[in-house]
Amino acid sequence: MPRLALAAALIFLAAPIAFSQTVAALPTPTPATASPQTSDKSTSMPIFDVASIRQNVSSTDNHYHIYSSPNDGNFRAVNITLKTLLNFAFAMPETRIVGGPAWIDTDKFDIEAKADPDVSDRMKNLTSDQGRLQKQQMLQSLLADRFKLTVHRETRQLPVYALVLAKGGPKFAESKENGTTVSAKRGHLIMQSRNSAATLAEELSKVLGRDVLDQTGIEGRYSIDLKWTPDDSAAPPPTGQQQATPMPDASGPSIFTAIQEQLGLKLQPIKAPVQVLVIDHIEPPTPN
Repeated sequence: MPRLALAAALIFLAAPIAFSQTVAALPTPTPATASPQTSDKSTSMPIFDVASIRQNVSSTDNHYHIYSSPNDGNFRAVNITLKTLLNFAFAMPETRIVGGPAWIDTDKFDIEAKADPDVSDRMKNLTSDQGRLQKQQMLQSLLADRFKLTVHRETRQLPVYALVLAKGGPKFAESKENGTTVSAKRGHLIMQSRNSAATLAEELSKVLGRDVLDQTGIEGRYSIDLKWTPDDSAAPPPTGQQQATPMPDASGPSIFTAIQEQLGLKLQPIKAPVQVLVIDHIEPPTPN
């Protein structure tokens, strides 16, 4: 799939449209439904004061960009699908977002939202985790207001892969870069993020078409470079990825072999209870 650093400063993510950077799941509850925006400045829930949402019909590189900081009230996304935006707003991997019309995977949008200056001033005093959660809640309200989004969470028993340590342990090095960078091409994944193992599991979910659970116990920021020969029978090309992308060398390893040989990890098929985000209702955005 052509895929945040939520560092204390600006987050920049550039990845093919089907590969979001993904946001690692946060240990915080999410409302059963997104809450609509309100103009009541006295509300305890901060919101975006103004927001521009336009469909992007000009981008041709199949990459999206997210610019966001946990310490201000601004958010900007370029060439992003609604599925990827939901991934960001609800901290839910795209493979666990179910329901909704087909256009949430294909239509791309440019979004720019700004909160009242008082909100930005208050967010400067939040920790990165607190600011990240608040920004997610603000996006949930924006989605409810402009896309009439309603959702609920439920747990389903699904076939998944567990990402675990292989014999000899991991073979990738620590990264000193900031932010999250994910570049996913056909048969080639390069990435680093705040929680690299969890982000890797999410990216592998998109490639395999099945949820991958991070059970490595690895925390921290690492540089990961993975090359493999895609198995077209295993899963369709990622949403938004061009079919004309050249095939990697057919003599290369399968993704399962590459993960073990190149990363020192392995995938084990299991069944597990998995929380999913179910879209009950969503509409095209209301006018600006």
